[in-house]
Amino acid sequence: MKYLFSILSLIFLYTCENTTQLVDYWKNPTIQNYTPNKVLIIGMTKNQEAKEEFENEFETQLQLLGIDADKSQVVLGKDFLNRKYTQAEIKKFEDSLIKLNYDTVIFSRIIGVKNKIKYSDQYYKDHTKQENFKEEFIAYQDQYYNPSYYENYNVYNAETSVYCLCPDKDRNLIWKGYIDIIDPTSIKESVKDYIKMVILVLEEETIIPTPQ
Repeated sequence: MKYLFSILSLIFLYTCENTTQLVDYWKNPTIQNYTPNKVLIIGMTKNQEAKEEFENEFETQLQLLGIDADKSQVVLGKDFLNRKYTQAEIKKFEDSLIKLNYDTVIFSRIIGVKNKIKYSDQYYKDHTKQENFKEEFIAYQDQYYNPSYYENYNVYNAETSVYCLCPDKDRNLIWKGYIDIIDPTSIKESVKDYIKMVILVLEEETIIPTPQ
């Protein structure tokens, strides 16, 4: 119970300070500890700037933890995601990675985007102290006329999976997590926040080593 509380506390504190929120995650119950030796990072997006930023940052952070990591844009080429592949082609691709001593693939993608609406912070502050029906009705009827009453923002739903390229068995899913990226304004900063969140959880779940 203390271990679970520690994980939830760290995630809660980190979520409060950044534009990323951990929605849910799953860890393979048959695996207690996992030690990746050589990792391939794949950011599945047609946005080349976002892909490069994501893979570069993730590669850097894993290497700081002493993990041998490479980005797909170097190993597979920048045009790898420009066409569809058959299962046989993916199997051949997996086998080639194993021959190159890769034992783990980290795969991330955006799975949805939601437009959200919330009260403008200033408007909310100015209209939360009404003491009777008449005052509150007059104050809140402005929602129909005041364009600053609402703020629109986007929430990007992202998914990251960690797979083991185990040569003696099927490619096992080790971990899968769902993280919301809230109202991103900078690809660079959003990517940093996202990767920090993923690494935090993977460390707590003993899937990657913690800093010494």
